[in-house]
Amino acid sequence: MIFTYIFLLFLFLGLFIQFILANRQIQSVIQFRGEVPKGFEEKVTLENHQKAADYTVAKLRFGMLEIALSQAMLLVFTMFGLLYAVHLKLLDFLSAGVWQQISLILGISILSSAIDLPFAWYRQFHLEEKFGFNRMNKKLFFIDFFKNILLSLCIGVPLLWVVLTLMSKAGDYWWIFAWVTMVSFILIATLVFPIWIAPFFNKFIPLEDGPLKDSIQALLNRCGFVSNGLFVMDGSKRSAHGNAYFTGIGKSKRIVFFDTLIEKLSPLEIEAVLAHELGHFKKNHIRKRMAMTFVTTLAGLALLGWLMNQVWFYEGLGVEPSLNGNNAGLALALFFLVTPVFTFFITPLSSLLSRKHEFEADAFAAEKTDANELIKALIKLYQDNAATLTPDHWYSAFYDSHPPAPIRIEHLYQLSLR
Repeated sequence: MIFTYIFLLFLFLGLFIQFILANRQIQSVIQFRGEVPKGFEEKVTLENHQKAADYTVAKLRFGMLEIALSQAMLLVFTMFGLLYAVHLKLLDFLSAGVWQQISLILGISILSSAIDLPFAWYRQFHLEEKFGFNRMNKKLFFIDFFKNILLSLCIGVPLLWVVLTLMSKAGDYWWIFAWVTMVSFILIATLVFPIWIAPFFNKFIPLEDGPLKDSIQALLNRCGFVSNGLFVMDGSKRSAHGNAYFTGIGKSKRIVFFDTLIEKLSPLEIEAVLAHELGHFKKNHIRKRMAMTFVTTLAGLALLGWLMNQVWFYEGLGVEPSLNGNNAGLALALFFLVTPVFTFFITPLSSLLSRKHEFEADAFAAEKTDANELIKALIKLYQDNAATLTPDHWYSAFYDSHPPAPIRIEHLYQLSLR
């Protein structure tokens, strides 16, 4: 089958590119491990620089193993027939129909999660532990794992039922109705996430009154941003990494700070970090990304609507479609499994757009706060998160959603001189 060869070509070409880029990144980090980059000598210790290098290399080497296994499992699911075998077994227990199709997708998802579990364990309790970032205990690890499964079932099963029913009964243009369903789901999920879903995993307490809250509120007033509250999240119970983010839409908008971020940064530095996040909001980056999500979802569903009627799509991936045309579950499972093989090649475009947005958000922050405070905050975060200061150019261009540290710091420095 021609499609089989196309699929294998994209899979192995993507795998080759990932390994080449990872190797370039490893070589770049090792090459400059012995000396702090120019311009950072007085801000970053050699010990922290070498820790970042070792952490980056360790993550990349582990990531390469994880990628190799995931692609091997993809071949097992498709070309070696595991997906089709699970499909036939479920047909023995369940009559053909929407619940058999839901069971197929859930079965593959649970099996994938089980395969990923040892990698998540190693990442948390070896890599993160080794470099001093892990604060999660083993009990919490499994609680999170089963909470994720429970949440996926509660949300995923109803959504799958609607989509699969539309695929089977809504005619050739089912994908339009499915798109409306997906868009509605995304909007509702974004609205309820900060209120109902996020507290399922973490505790959120209002930011206490004081100078920090006053300065943040003053910044929000200057930027014309209205939120539903400022909250501190207990991120420290899982990791030493720090962060801040916006969540929700409309009246559910919240600003969330990791407790680790508040521990590490001064009030002025936190204000500058928040100004950067506000820049994403004021520059409409969030709306643009959501609009892109809606457009790509529509395109993906339209493509699936065409592919599910093509026999070569199934046979090229190791599956025999049903003669009665009731192949919605198989089509959806195959689509989700193999789409990343092809979309991998547009990663540089999405990374480029994301870096553009980061520069714009930095420029906004420099207008509303002191750019030097953001520089100091970023350097602290680079050190505390063990982010490398010497990335490979091609690796960074392909993957990085944020500009490399030296370029970003220099950009902010130039803004501070204006």
